[in-house]
Order: sequence, then structure tokens, then C-alpha cells
Amino acid sequence: MSGILHAATGVAALGCGLMAGVFFAFSAFVMDGLAGLGSTRGMAAMQSINRAASSPTILTALFGTALVCIGLAVWAVAETGQGSGSWLVSGSGVYLVGAIGVTLARNVPMNEALARVDPERPEAAGHWDRYLRRWTVWNHVRAVAALAATVLLTVGLAEA
Repeated sequence: MSGILHAATGVAALGCGLMAGVFFAFSAFVMDGLAGLGSTRGMAAMQSINRAASSPTILTALFGTALVCIGLAVWAVAETGQGSGSWLVSGSGVYLVGAIGVTLARNVPMNEALARVDPERPEAAGHWDRYLRRWTVWNHVRAVAALAATVLLTVGLAEA
């Protein structure tokens, strides 16, 4: 494995690990903390968090890691003789499908729907309860996928 590829694999593994930690924090305690605020305050807080989550910092970590993973997967497919290639393709694929795919297909649409709900309206409590359950389940998937990708990429790095 070349020095550049070695560094890119390390960056991808660290990025996946960073995102696994972010997703884990939400699954482990942030969502429970928001639920404990009650529907009006919890929903308003999550709406604020969702707006802040589109910052360049989090978007760079989330999607920059995805770009590096795409590059690693392309390289690994092109270089079929490398022993670490299957680990890189697997790790990249798990992150792209399980973290990025789920984010775009599940969590973001739920966040967009939540943004359209007025927390002060009577029907907001029911929406908030459904959102909490569904969003957290899909966030668990993202956390597990990002952690699995970290492990797979790290094994690929170790085998290089």
C-alpha cells in the first residue's frame, strides 16, 4: 500500500470512528435527554440541533469521510491483487450504505418533517413521540455501521 493510500485509509477509519461516536452519543443519551424535556421543549431543541448539524464542520466529517471511502473503494477494486483491498471495499461500503445512505434516506427526511412542525401545536406531541422512536432506531443503524466501517478499515490498514 502506498503512503498516500495508507494515509487515506487512516483518514477514512478516523472519520468513520468520529461519526460512530457522534451517532453513538445521540443514541446513548442525547435523545433520552431531549425526550426528558417534554414534547414542546424537546422538539424545539431537536429542531435547533438539526439546524446546527448542517454546519461545515459536521458536513465535512460526514461527507468528507464518504468521499475518501469512495476513493478507497475505487482503488481497491482497481487493484485486485492487494490483500487489504477487500477490507477497504467492505469498510467503505458499510459506511456509504449504513451511515450515509441511512442518513439521506431516513434521518434527513425525518428531520425535514420535524422542522415543519410547530412544537406549540397540540398534535406536535404525537409527532414528537413517533419521531423519537423512529429517528433513534435509524440512528442506531448509523452508529453500528460507522463503527463496523471503522473496524473493517482498520483491519485493512493493519494488513497493508
